[in-house]
Formats: sequence, structure tokens, C-alpha cells
Amino acid sequence: MAFDGKSEHYCMDGMEAIDIIEAYGLNFALGNAVKYILRCGHKGGMTDAVADLEKARAYLTREIERRKRGNDLCGLAKCEQGERQ
Repeated sequence: MAFDGKSEHYCMDGMEAIDIIEAYGLNFALGNAVKYILRCGHKGGMTDAVADLEKARAYLTREIERRKRGNDLCGLAKCEQGERQ
């Protein structure tokens, strides 16, 4: 079910970024990385696209560092350790 009130840049073929994030049970950092990757090129011009990719990279870097510290090995909100990698 689509999340009401979102802009076009969050929706493609009737599916919104939040639908994908929730379907995979992604945590905050991974969910935001996916959101910015999916909207890249769909909002604003080249400057906005680069900014979106930089934001995605920042969230991915944060997630990588968290995993290196050994926190939540699978990084998924609904995942039990070792279930997904």
C-alpha cells in the first residue's frame, strides 16, 4: 500500500521507496540509503542527484562502520542474527 502524501520522486510504477524499505525490513541507515538512491535523478537537476548519492553514501558508511563494530550483524530491523547477510 502506498504511503499517502509523498512526492512523485518517491514513487515509481505505483511503488514508493517506503514500500521497498518496509518489505525488506531495512533499518534506518539502510532504508535512508535506499530512499536516496531511488530518488536520485528524479528530483531536481544534476546537483540534486549528486547530493542524493552523497547522502546515500553517508548512510552506507554509517552502516558499514556499525557492522564493523559488531552491532546487529545482519542490519535488518526484523532479522535474527545469521538469518540474512
